[in-house]
Amino acid sequence: MSDLKYTNKTKAAFILLIVMVLILLNNFRTLHNSKKTNEDINAIFNDRLVVEHYIFQYANEIHSIKASVIQSQLNDNQKIEAIALALGNIQDIDKLYLKTVLTSNEKLFFNSFLSACTSIKEQNRNKNWNQITNLSNNALQTLGKLSNLQIKEGRSKLDHATAIHNGNNSLGELEIALLVILTGITTFLLMAKKNKIKVKIPEAPSLN
Repeated sequence: MSDLKYTNKTKAAFILLIVMVLILLNNFRTLHNSKKTNEDINAIFNDRLVVEHYIFQYANEIHSIKASVIQSQLNDNQKIEAIALALGNIQDIDKLYLKTVLTSNEKLFFNSFLSACTSIKEQNRNKNWNQITNLSNNALQTLGKLSNLQIKEGRSKLDHATAIHNGNNSLGELEIALLVILTGITTFLLMAKKNKIKVKIPEAPSLN
């Protein structure tokens, strides 16, 4: 009977060890997934929502440039000064924008926008107002494409974070199932008893 108890306890301990190792590995995976989710959330805020605000500021400055061009009450020198001020504000935003993480497509559109701003600066010195208007329209179109990229990249990060969250839920359900199975098997092994075989020894014959 003692040998059987030792065997059952050994089996229970072995099963417990295997399940605990699986749960430990599962927890490591969950922690890794949580880190990835946190990275996605930070990326959505820092590289998408904040950048969208920068794009909004860019658009305001470009519209300011277009407004300066068509203002009849401003003379040429005043227009030059107003446009130069707007371009200076754009350069200040550039420093912040370049600190964010840019995708390859975003770099392409952003460089196109910077090129348009450089051309506006040159045309401003030449007082070529019509050309400045055309360049401003092109810059606004580029900003629209940049804004669409923010939505696309933000959606991608959100989908990834959601997938990780769903995966963590599945891993949590797996842990619960393993614990239930472990409890059942361990209880069965510890409570199992060997049926005793009773051997009836015949009594000695009576001498009477």
